[in-house]
Amino acid sequence: MQWRNSGTGYGLVNIVLHWLVAVVIVGMLALGLWMTGLDYYHPWYRQGPDLHRAIGILLCLVLLFRLLWRLGSPRPRPLSRVRWERRAAAAAHALLYLLPFALILSGYLLSTADGRAVAVFDWFEIPATLYGIERQEDIAGEIHFAVAMVLITVVLLHASAALHHHLRSGDDTLRRMLRPPSSSDHHGDQR
Repeated sequence: MQWRNSGTGYGLVNIVLHWLVAVVIVGMLALGLWMTGLDYYHPWYRQGPDLHRAIGILLCLVLLFRLLWRLGSPRPRPLSRVRWERRAAAAAHALLYLLPFALILSGYLLSTADGRAVAVFDWFEIPATLYGIERQEDIAGEIHFAVAMVLITVVLLHASAALHHHLRSGDDTLRRMLRPPSSSDHHGDQR
């Protein structure tokens, strides 16, 4: 079992990080949308946002690690020979890194608009560093929601493309993200 990526597939670390981030992002998007419908007297009116913020900060740390890991790990060769598919995949992957960071930053600015720190459970706090800007909470909230909607769209397109490659094209695009290559899979391809 390979820990690092090779020319033929993703290593175990990349696979685990991919699916961890995917599950957390989908869960956070669902929680965020659900929270927008809560009224003031609902028991989760305060608990939901606290949980959402804390998980968002932890997600940011995982995303930073994932980005550093990706920068230091070779990328498997693309399977598609179609130029527009490779370009679309590259754009989607860039957005799947950029949008969560934009979502976290806007969420941070929304949460700290009143100068209060963001508590990450009872473990630590992230202090408010930029606050008191006129309409900060409203503007950050609008950006947060808009970015979330774009992220939902990109996630759905990404999942649809993976299923298309698996079911229609019959290539290993999805399989490469489900299991790492064995040492026999890369025939000496160590980068």
